[in-house]
Amino acid sequence: MSQFFQIHPDNPQNRLINQTVDILQRGGVIAYPTDSGYALGCCLGDKAAQDTIRDIRRVDKEHNFTIVCRDLTEISTYAKVGNSAFRLIKTLTPGPFTFILPATRDVPRRLQNPKRKTIGLRIPDNHIAQAIIESLGEPLMSSTLILPEDELPLTDPYDIRQTLEHRLELVIDGGFCGFEPTTVIGLEEELPILLRQGQGDVTGVID
Repeated sequence: MSQFFQIHPDNPQNRLINQTVDILQRGGVIAYPTDSGYALGCCLGDKAAQDTIRDIRRVDKEHNFTIVCRDLTEISTYAKVGNSAFRLIKTLTPGPFTFILPATRDVPRRLQNPKRKTIGLRIPDNHIAQAIIESLGEPLMSSTLILPEDELPLTDPYDIRQTLEHRLELVIDGGFCGFEPTTVIGLEEELPILLRQGQGDVTGVID
């Protein structure tokens, strides 16, 4: 049965954040809040935990995971970022955006899009997510918490616990954080491309 932490959305309790990090470092998969709904997360290099997430969501090996970073300094480790792309990301983060960028050699091949060698990166505007990443000392590997039979992500941490309590090590109750997905922006070419309009507003930023 999964543990259940109630973490304050504005002032996350250090004790619970540290316990969360300990669970992740021991190979656990967690459900945690972001600025665009709840997500499943695990440590970046944990293949077994990644397979658990794939199994929960029933997605194949071509499913794109997202690397959730703390700030801009981490992005360049995992993606090739040109000057114009960097300026755009700086303008829009932290926030509900996912950026598709060419992956660097530091990204495990199993996390990349197998055909295009790209990776999704984001910097969420959520105090709990940020606190976890900062305490962990590295980004989270993440996937939106949408179950196979559903069209929308789960939004209630109590429902998440009831549904997945035997498959997750931890469910974090960080309050309601919506269910609209991130806005996805492709930055593989010189000009940005709006790939999916979600919660993030790109008015005046992308033509």
